[in-house]
Amino acid sequence: MHTEGSWKEQKIKLKDRFAAITDNDLLFEVGKKEEMFEKIRIKLDKTKEEFSKIIAEL
Repeated sequence: MHTEGSWKEQKIKLKDRFAAITDNDLLFEVGKKEEMFEKIRIKLDKTKEEFSKIIAEL
């Protein structure tokens, strides 16, 4: 699990890299990280493997 500070940095990087991502897409709820990531992955039209790589590179 990411610390709050690193998540803030990752959100900025995701928004910079993908214009389609909004602040609402990146709202983190405790226990719902996987659901949030799945919604973003679908919005970006990425496979699970592609999206996992994107997150790992942040």
